[in-house]
Amino acid sequence: MVSMINPVDLSLASNLRYIVVEGPIGVGKTSLARRLAESFKSDLVLENAEQNPFLERFYRNRRNAALPTQLFFLFQRARQIEEIRQSDLFAPVRVADFMIDKDRLFAELNLDRNELSLYQQVYDSLELDPPTPDLVIYLQAPPSVLRRRVASRGISYEQQLEDDYLERLGNAYAKFFYEFDAAPLLIVNAANIDPINRETDYQELLRAICRMKHGRQFFNPALETIA
Repeated sequence: MVSMINPVDLSLASNLRYIVVEGPIGVGKTSLARRLAESFKSDLVLENAEQNPFLERFYRNRRNAALPTQLFFLFQRARQIEEIRQSDLFAPVRVADFMIDKDRLFAELNLDRNELSLYQQVYDSLELDPPTPDLVIYLQAPPSVLRRRVASRGISYEQQLEDDYLERLGNAYAKFFYEFDAAPLLIVNAANIDPINRETDYQELLRAICRMKHGRQFFNPALETIA
């Protein structure tokens, strides 16, 4: 017998007007953000990393291309934040697959001391005032899972990412969100679920999202790791 999936009553999440999905490369944040935007019938704000003309060069040689890559993302995100702030206050729910607060995470990971100093000067000059999310969904997974998912995406230049970099990136995200207290935080073990292709996983995650009001919670269903 096929079990019926009871859809989640999204009116329970009426307090959520701005949702951010975050996590390291390959963890599935953009796919989840797209699906949440469909469910909430909301605006979707994407990082659009593929628009960065320096990104492929960065993956080939992080040391030589880190600064222009980082500055391009900084200016891109600053424009997106300004667009959000200038839009109608009564617009529907927004779902984004990035938050400007984590930008410095990548800067500290990839820039040398002088580059980081220049980056910070530019950051300060922009006088950014990003809106505070009503909920941040942090997807986490071990480097082995990230590697497998990056490989499955088939983007050629991403295949040059070393396992060491994926591990350091995952650790940097973990540290960032360990200290994060600017908004309610739902920490999701993304290695153990497939909310894009498995409807039961998605509905369970939606229920966890609707329950979020404040503080931080963990979503870690006891399922076998998705291959």
